[in-house]
Amino acid sequence: MKPVRSTIVNKLTLSLFLAVSLTANAQEIIPLYAGTVPNSNTSDVQETGAESGVLKGITKPTLEFFKPAPGKASGAAVIIIPGGGYGVVVYQGEGINIAKALAEKGVAAFILKYRLPSDAIMPDKKIGPLQDAQQAIKLVRDGATKWGIDARKVGIMGFSAGGHLASTAATHYEKSYVDNATSTSLRPDFQILIYPVISMRDSLAHGGSRNNLLGKTPTQQDIALFSNELHVRADTPPTYLTHSADDKVVDVDNSIIYFEQLRRQKVPVEMHIYPKGDHGFIFRHPGWMEPLFAWMKENNWLTN
Repeated sequence: MKPVRSTIVNKLTLSLFLAVSLTANAQEIIPLYAGTVPNSNTSDVQETGAESGVLKGITKPTLEFFKPAPGKASGAAVIIIPGGGYGVVVYQGEGINIAKALAEKGVAAFILKYRLPSDAIMPDKKIGPLQDAQQAIKLVRDGATKWGIDARKVGIMGFSAGGHLASTAATHYEKSYVDNATSTSLRPDFQILIYPVISMRDSLAHGGSRNNLLGKTPTQQDIALFSNELHVRADTPPTYLTHSADDKVVDVDNSIIYFEQLRRQKVPVEMHIYPKGDHGFIFRHPGWMEPLFAWMKENNWLTN
């Protein structure tokens, strides 16, 4: 039989452990817009997928905040944009799991639940997701003091089609698609792109993502506008890219061509390509975040 004192100590230790775990993963759901959602139609579309963690029918975009682990906060924040081909949002696998890992490392993590392009819910579906990404950057930067964030360390992270949205935000920030009377900078301080869709051009585009965002017969103007490799400039944010060479869904050339354009513009860029893993390799390579954390530490976005 265990001594009473030992049992009490063990219970207190367990309680403390649980308290720390809960603090590290504390969640706050933040509406993206205080009032009317811009570029929206009145519709009867209902959000689904909460049980599976794969969402559809989003009409009320939000940010879900995961607080950094106690004593580890670096001041950096990352807005996470899950993928899903602009047809669904893989919220659990490419959102919550990633946010917890970042928060444990001391990064304030915000998962963006964004509107998927749809003629049913918005007058101009091409810009709906970008509006939500820009609003997320604005909201996090404007709330930096409240959340203990350095407003100069706000990054964006996207997976697959979420990588397209993240890279769109990183290359189209000079034009505001949301109300920004305070002229808050919409430029992410860094971008992290995981097996990203980058281009909408025929030779590189992921067909489903392009159809969902631009329609089945997009104009050449829209294709060029949303092919983000064409919009890299010297002030495009520093970039981390990772992909697998055997990706059969989103060709690795999306990352390679983006890397080349960034390098030519002398934008700091690091790329990791796995020989195998196919699309969604993060679910098969459990250590894939270690090189990312090393890159973040080297650039002072991580302190531990």
